[in-house]
Amino acid sequence: MNIIWFKRDLRIEDHEALTQAAKNATILPLYIFEPDLWHQPDMSYRHYVFLQDCLRELDMALSNIGQNLIIKVGNAVDVLEGLYTRHHIESLWSHQETGNGWTYERDKTVKCLCKSKNIPWHEPIQNGVIRCLNDRDGWAARWYHQMKQPLIDKPLNLQTVAEPIDSLPNCTELGLHEDGLNDLQKGGRIEGIKLLNSFLHKRGEGYTKDMSSPVTAYESCSRLSAHLAFGTLSIREVFQACENRNHDIKQLPRGKKGKWPSAMRSFSGRLRWHCHFIQKLEDEPRIEFENMHSAYDSLREHDFNNDYFEAWKSGMTGYPMVDSCMRALTVTGWLNFRMRAMVMSFASYHLWLHWRKPALHLANLFTDYEPGIHYSQVQMQSGTTGINAIRIYNPIKQGIDHDPKGVFIRHWIPELLDMDQAFIHTPWQSASQMNGYPMPIVDEKTARKLAADKLYGLRRNNSTHKEMAQKILNKHGSRKSGLPRKVGKKKIKNHTQGELFS
Repeated sequence: MNIIWFKRDLRIEDHEALTQAAKNATILPLYIFEPDLWHQPDMSYRHYVFLQDCLRELDMALSNIGQNLIIKVGNAVDVLEGLYTRHHIESLWSHQETGNGWTYERDKTVKCLCKSKNIPWHEPIQNGVIRCLNDRDGWAARWYHQMKQPLIDKPLNLQTVAEPIDSLPNCTELGLHEDGLNDLQKGGRIEGIKLLNSFLHKRGEGYTKDMSSPVTAYESCSRLSAHLAFGTLSIREVFQACENRNHDIKQLPRGKKGKWPSAMRSFSGRLRWHCHFIQKLEDEPRIEFENMHSAYDSLREHDFNNDYFEAWKSGMTGYPMVDSCMRALTVTGWLNFRMRAMVMSFASYHLWLHWRKPALHLANLFTDYEPGIHYSQVQMQSGTTGINAIRIYNPIKQGIDHDPKGVFIRHWIPELLDMDQAFIHTPWQSASQMNGYPMPIVDEKTARKLAADKLYGLRRNNSTHKEMAQKILNKHGSRKSGLPRKVGKKKIKNHTQGELFS
C-alpha cells in the first residue's frame, strides 16, 4: 500500500503525487491534522475555517472514486508509525511543500522516519518552485516548462482501505478564537473553480488597473490566492486556463477584445511572480525569522513601540487609508496587494516597528497566508533585503490616488462618514468633529524622512553592504535578461507593482 499525504494540495485534479501513488498499488489518502502546527503564532481561526471547507470537499471527491479521506490527528511521525504497524507501506507520496519553519522541521523528522523504516518518500513538484536550486539562472524558463506540461489525470477508481478516521478538534480545543472575521471566503475546489471562471470571463477585464485600488480590487482581482495557498486549485491549471482564455480573446474582432488582452498578460505574469517569491523561502528558510541582509540586524530590534503597534492593528493610527485597510482586512481576511504593501510599509517606516510582529499579525489576518510570498514581501516592504529600492508609501497620497472620493474609507471608518470631502484623507485638518477617530500618532512627513535617513545612511556607511547585497541578488534576483543584475541605486527594480495575492 502507498500512502498519499495531502498537505497544501487539497484536490484530486492535476495532483501528480496522488496519481503516481495510485498507479500500481492500493493507496491510503491521508490528511494529518497536527495540533502543534496550529499552536504556531502564524496560524489562526480563519485559516482553520477555510481548511475545514477544503477537507470536506476533498473527502467528497475521494469518496466519488472509491475511498474516503483518512484524517488523523496528532504528530506526523507518530501517525505514520502507527500506519506502518497496521499496513504494509510500500512508499509515501506527497507534493513538495514550502511552508513555515515548523513544517520545514517536521519534514526533516519524517524524512528520518522514512529512512529508518526503508520507506521511499516521493515528493514531486506541484507549483514551479524548485528544491535544492543552485542558482536562479534559467529559473523562469523552467517555470514556464512546468506550467505548460499537460494536466495530470485523476485516478478513476480507488480500492477502499479500512482505517479509522479521527474527528477534527474544535477551535476552542486548539486555542483558536474568533478574531473579528465575519466575511470569510468560502473554501473548497468548487468555489475556486467558480472564482476562476468568473474572473476569466466576467470580472477580470479591468484587472490591470483595478487591482491597485481597494475600491475595485475586491471584485476585479481573481480572489484565487487562498485557493492556491491551500491547493484546491493547482497553479498550473490556473495558468493554462488563463492561456486558453487569452487564445480565445485573440480570435475576437478587434472591437470586441476590450481590456482583456492587458488583463490576461498582467495576471499570467503575476502567477510567475507568485512562485518566484515562494522560491526565496525555499532557498533560504531563515528569512521567516531573520533579516535577509544582516546589515539591518541592529536597525529596529531595540526600538519597538507597542502603543504604535496596537494602534496599527486596530486601525486607529489617524491615517484613514491605513486604518480602513486594517479594519477591512480584519473583517474579510483579504486585501489587495498594493494596500498590503502600504500597511506594512507604514508599520516598518513611519512607526519604525521591527517587521517580525507586524508580519505575524498579518499572517493571522490573511486567509491566503502563503509563507514564501509573505516573508519575502514583508522584508521587501521593510527595507531589509538590501537589494530593493527603499519605497516608503505616503498613506495620504495612496488614499488620494486609490480612493479619491473616500468611498472605501467611509465604509470602513464610520467615524468619518460625514467628513467633508476635502478632508477625507486628512481629517485632522478639518474643523469638523472626528467622532472619536484619533489624531495621527506620528507626523507623516517627519517619520518618513527619519526612516529614509536611517536606511540610506546605513547603506552608505556600511562598508560591506554592497558586497553582501550582490550575493543576495545573485541568489534571489530575477533573471529576465538571463543574467544576474548588478547592485546599484538605479538598477535595482522594486517588484511591488504586481498582484501577488490576486
